[in-house]
Amino acid sequence: MNAGGTGLDLSDLKVRVIAPALARIGMGGPAAVNLLAGTALAESGCRRLVQDGGGPALGLWQMEPFTHDDIWSTFLPASRMNGVVTALLSMRGNWPPASGQMTGNAFYACAMARLKYYRAPDPLPAADDAAGMCGLWKRIYNTSLGAGAADSTHVALFRQAIEA
Repeated sequence: MNAGGTGLDLSDLKVRVIAPALARIGMGGPAAVNLLAGTALAESGCRRLVQDGGGPALGLWQMEPFTHDDIWSTFLPASRMNGVVTALLSMRGNWPPASGQMTGNAFYACAMARLKYYRAPDPLPAADDAAGMCGLWKRIYNTSLGAGAADSTHVALFRQAIEA
């Protein structure tokens, strides 16, 4: 199944990028893989590496540098998740630095997007719950400040991610 008509095969993204990245940080499984695939569809249509207009959001998961840096400066040190930090550092290259990795390093960008969900108290919806995943995306990832909505259009994107 192509994501957004771009030629990017969503099932390939799930198998070759999302599942391995999430397994590397120990936060995988079918629900997480489908959530991250749906998030990429909702955020970038799996076709933009920089937010329309030039930013600030980066990568297929459209994470803003502030969010990236906040995960590193406040969440990871307090969590004492040394194994996750080691895994993230092994995924991250030396150039471009820090949040710049999210534009060209899909493994790293995916792992960082998963951490954004992980630090919230909400449990993941079931692996086949498109509406639940869409609602979680809106509350935690897109937030009340984001342009997205937990509407039928976005639920359909999460359904597409589940079916890929």
